[in-house]
Amino acid sequence: MQLLIRNELPADYRETELVTRDAFWDIYRPGCDEHLIVHKARKKSSFISELDFVACDGKKIIGNIIYTKAKIVSAEGEEYTLVCIGPLSVLPEYQNKGVGSQLIHTSLEKARELDFRAVTLFGDPKYYRRFGFVNAKNYNITTKDGDNFEEFMILALSENGLDGVTGKMYQDSVFDVNPSELVQFEKQFPHRKKM
Repeated sequence: MQLLIRNELPADYRETELVTRDAFWDIYRPGCDEHLIVHKARKKSSFISELDFVACDGKKIIGNIIYTKAKIVSAEGEEYTLVCIGPLSVLPEYQNKGVGSQLIHTSLEKARELDFRAVTLFGDPKYYRRFGFVNAKNYNITTKDGDNFEEFMILALSENGLDGVTGKMYQDSVFDVNPSELVQFEKQFPHRKKM
């Protein structure tokens, strides 16, 4: 494999959506919506194009990571901007080969350069702990509904990145997918059955 990590270009959009769809297709039932999230996120003001990376094997796109802005709102109403990873996708045949790790390392380095204070995500704790992510409850941060669970994780991008920051995290509405919208979007892709 000749792995190259670079920023996504508009010409890559459809191929990246196909990669994302393939990466998540058999993980969730009844269907995956991550490819629609990627499609919609690029049109939002919360989307951070500098943190939109693709992984390529030669000229073939095999993975993608995107970020959107999120915020933490304290009990006193103070707002703190941070970024949210998601989705991170790698084609099934390239998983467990370090592609996702490279996308994460590259994008976290760039997020630090852009002076973001922290990164949040909803994901597999076993996977993301290796990059320094911890349960958000360690910082007294909850979801917008006041919940907390192991998959809700956060990473301070500097030693003091989350000092004094507590409250509820609000991610962009792009993650709120309407089922009928997904059905319509899915018609643009080759038919595929669940395994």
